[in-house]
Amino acid sequence: MKINRLSVATVLVATSATLAALLAGTGALSGDKDAGMKAAPAAQVDVAAVQVKHIQHWDEFNGRISAVESIEIRPRVSGFVTRVAYKEGSEVRRGDLLFAIDQRPYQAALDSAMAQLERARATALLAKARDERAQKLLPSSALSQDEADARRAAYAQSEADVLNAEAAVELAQLNLEFTEVKAPIEGRVGRALLTSGNLVVADQSLLTTMVSQDPVYVDFDPDEQSYLRYSAEARRNPGPMAVRVALADEEDFAHRGMVDFQDNRVDPATGSIRMRAKLRNGERIFTPGLYARVQVASAKKVEAILVDDKAVLTDQDRKYVYVLGPNNTAQRKDVQIGRKSDGLRVVAAGLTPGDKVIVGGLQRIYNPGAPVQPSEVSMLAAVN
Repeated sequence: MKINRLSVATVLVATSATLAALLAGTGALSGDKDAGMKAAPAAQVDVAAVQVKHIQHWDEFNGRISAVESIEIRPRVSGFVTRVAYKEGSEVRRGDLLFAIDQRPYQAALDSAMAQLERARATALLAKARDERAQKLLPSSALSQDEADARRAAYAQSEADVLNAEAAVELAQLNLEFTEVKAPIEGRVGRALLTSGNLVVADQSLLTTMVSQDPVYVDFDPDEQSYLRYSAEARRNPGPMAVRVALADEEDFAHRGMVDFQDNRVDPATGSIRMRAKLRNGERIFTPGLYARVQVASAKKVEAILVDDKAVLTDQDRKYVYVLGPNNTAQRKDVQIGRKSDGLRVVAAGLTPGDKVIVGGLQRIYNPGAPVQPSEVSMLAAVN
């Protein structure tokens, strides 16, 4: 078979031309892309110099809210409950009626005791009159000494019977009053554990519970090293120790209190000691049993770098910020963050004094090294 050399040459030339055209087109596209990247405008961002200042160091512990007064309401007399006089879960004042117990047996007992008292008083009046007559007849020997002594003894005995009857009346009155179970303190009442128609036994049956509302306690357990540090500071500067408290859904430690109790021993099993602070609860924010985070002021102040919380970004488990780099570019710096102080976030590591952090326009930065057009603002102004 003969191959036409001219045809083969023509095909090779055409193929080479096609490849050259494709390569030229690819180069043109790449050039256009580079030109587009170079032409991308610099992102407008707000930058603020990190704030460096001495802040109070706070130790943080886990705690629990507890009531200053917690009471189990039990009846002081036995009987059948006739009425639950309060709304479950409501706040009541001291002396408000909570439960009513059938009064009829105790009213009858009071009436009987009062009748016995009247009888004793009548007997005492008669014994007194007989004693007085005996004393008048004794000098004229119209009455023997033995009879006069007997009348005197009968009068003294009748006086004692009056006192006993008066005590019985007072006891019956108390029992009648105890049929009305009243709130011993001001606070919030729990659910009624026994309702109308149930038999209650004096000093045994649990009717409900009560807790006081304002103030409240927060109990926490500092470790041994912290306790020794607090004790040394207390010797240098006597006075109550301040605490700050935040609930589980709160980020800021906005609640203030003072330590009013510490235990008399360190628990050797845990190496901690129980402390208790008292907090105001006028707005009823705290409920006994709630988890709380407690911060205790340490003696020393430390120098810290602070930034606006909005500047801190998250990459999986890493925290980072963008700082203003050379030639107005956004440079990424990984950071370790701490607690908040005066509205700013403490940066424990990753930044140095003088760094300018990008606090606004972060959504316009797509990758580290991107060009930016910075506008300087104050770090505190960025927070507000």
